[in-house]
Amino acid sequence: MNKIILAFSVVAGLTMAGAVYAEPYTDWTPQKGAWHVTTIKVDPNHIDDYLTGLKKEWAPGEELAKKHGVIDQYMILLKLNAGAGANVQLIEHYPSLAMLEPDKARDQAIQKEGEALVSKDTMMKTVEGFDKYRTFVSDEFWTTVEFNK
Repeated sequence: MNKIILAFSVVAGLTMAGAVYAEPYTDWTPQKGAWHVTTIKVDPNHIDDYLTGLKKEWAPGEELAKKHGVIDQYMILLKLNAGAGANVQLIEHYPSLAMLEPDKARDQAIQKEGEALVSKDTMMKTVEGFDKYRTFVSDEFWTTVEFNK
């Protein structure tokens, strides 16, 4: 039994030692761009209402951002086991962090096109409805890494 415990300890030690000495750009490389992840807790009784509202209000805005090159992907993740905690994630991928910089012409074009799709009054009414059954949990930026060979 002591030999098994010793063997596990040696393997665990070697594994941890390897992680301690990992070097960026040698062992792993950060990828360009960033994932913007908004995590939300939605009352489970209102998931369908929330998703329907996102389809009408959020998705068209994401399509505009994609059309103008601000993002290249977006998605919604829905937690399957709707126990306690957050259960919806809104995810956008920025191909470059430079896309977060203001660009007056681009931003005003997106705003104008967005207002043509959905009026400010309609959007405000929808958001007010959302606020009755949703709580924002986090708003984060993530990057992916690739392991080098």
